[in-house]
Amino acid sequence: MAGAITITTLQSLQSINPADWNALNRDHSPFLRHEFLVAMERHGAVGERYGWLPCFLIAKDAGGEIIGAMPLYEKDNSYGELVFDWAWAEAYRQHGLRYYPKLVCAIPYTPVTGKRVLTRADDPALEEALIKAALELCHSKNYSSLHCLFVDEAQRRAMNRLGLPTRRDAQYHWRNRGYTDFESFLSALRNKKRKLIKQERRRVKEKGVHIETLSGDSLSEQQWRQVHQFYANTFAEKSGYATFNAGFWREVGRTMGRQIVVMLARLDSEPIACAISYRDHTTLYGRHWGCRRELSHDVSGLHFDTCYYHGIEYAIKHGLQRF
Repeated sequence: MAGAITITTLQSLQSINPADWNALNRDHSPFLRHEFLVAMERHGAVGERYGWLPCFLIAKDAGGEIIGAMPLYEKDNSYGELVFDWAWAEAYRQHGLRYYPKLVCAIPYTPVTGKRVLTRADDPALEEALIKAALELCHSKNYSSLHCLFVDEAQRRAMNRLGLPTRRDAQYHWRNRGYTDFESFLSALRNKKRKLIKQERRRVKEKGVHIETLSGDSLSEQQWRQVHQFYANTFAEKSGYATFNAGFWREVGRTMGRQIVVMLARLDSEPIACAISYRDHTTLYGRHWGCRRELSHDVSGLHFDTCYYHGIEYAIKHGLQRF
């Protein structure tokens, strides 16, 4: 790390030039794009309502150029982190200790592994300086703890060297084994699984359902309203919170374009369900599912075909390696 740097905190990314921020996102993650993070700010998905208060670390060189950052949030709850640490909070309470607020380095509502210390170029010393700055912020603000969520392996090791322990979990990923089309994927499965998937997809087609694949910038205003309603229905059914509003979806659809992929299911030309995914150069990330309320108890075949089988088909067609 050559030259003097300064590291400061920032309460909103809206004051940062999008190109300056996106230059730090060297893996082209859709979830670390300025457009995604700022849309959450503008439409209330982060902020006081849900307890995600931005306090980003920004590193600048002697000339004032942004060369590094960490997406940090002050949290007064554990909602939207998807690591389920309420038992830790309860243990603190039982011992008369305060667990909240805590400091979290994460992408809100997004269990996707990747870099959490962002730099314009490979710079281990700058990464270490940013991690140390996050620890210092944790101590100076009297947060109970610092949590870095879904960190890639190299940065996990760097954090371990600075004294942060690791908690591990598991995810299930589909991997492209060089399939040429969906049929070649099916041919690699055992006969029983192959028959089951074909039966499920056939039942959906026999119901008269057609599923089309749309990019975020190709959906109309009306289609985004329908997609948002389907998304919100899932949370209403499961007693959760639909943190992304219709304005958020319209904005990221416009600004992120083809990095958003929507599988829209229609019955007699009427939209009835959708799956919302994001993509980068190598991976499709399945994120949300929703349908018409009256279908919520009878969608097993439709759910799997819309969310999974069409996602696999898309990944194979576009040469993506993971889903």
